[in-house]
Amino acid sequence: MILISGCLVGHRVRFDGGVKTNDLLMKYNERGRFLAVCPECFAMLPIPRPPMELQRTTGEKVLAGKGRALDKNGQDTTEYLIAGAEKVLKIAKAYHVRVAILKERSPSCGTHFVHTGKFDGKTMKGMGVCAALLEAHGIKVYSDEEMTVGRLESLLSEDKLRDRD
Repeated sequence: MILISGCLVGHRVRFDGGVKTNDLLMKYNERGRFLAVCPECFAMLPIPRPPMELQRTTGEKVLAGKGRALDKNGQDTTEYLIAGAEKVLKIAKAYHVRVAILKERSPSCGTHFVHTGKFDGKTMKGMGVCAALLEAHGIKVYSDEEMTVGRLESLLSEDKLRDRD
C-alpha cells in the first residue's frame, strides 16, 4: 500500500473541514492502492479546528524537542502533531508501507515546505512532523505537488511488485 494524506482523496479532515483533492490521485484512488490517513485526526483533534503552524521550525526539530507548533489562538499543539505522526508510523509499519504521498505545506504532512508560524500564508523550507518521522524510519515521502502520471505509475508498479515478493 501507498500511504496518502486523506484530504487529497476526498476525506474531509482538514482544519476547516474541507479537502484538498488532487485529480490525479483521486483517479488512482479508485484502484484501492492507497491507505488514506490524517495525523491530525489520529491525534483526536476536532474538525473544524483552528489552523496550526510550526513556529519557524521544521518537523525534524519538533521531533527532537527543539521546536513547537501553535494554533492560531496560541494553544500549543506540538504534542498533538507528534502523537498523530506516531500513530501514522505505526499504521505504516503494520502495512509495510515504503512510500507516502503527502499534502505539501501542512504542519504534519509538508514534504518540502511548511508555513512559517506567522499565519500570513508564507512558507519556508522544511518537512512537517509526520513527514519527518516517516522519512526517519525509511519511508520515502513525496509531495502531492510533485506527482505526475509517470511517477505515480512507477510507484504503483514498484508497490505491486513488492506485494508479490
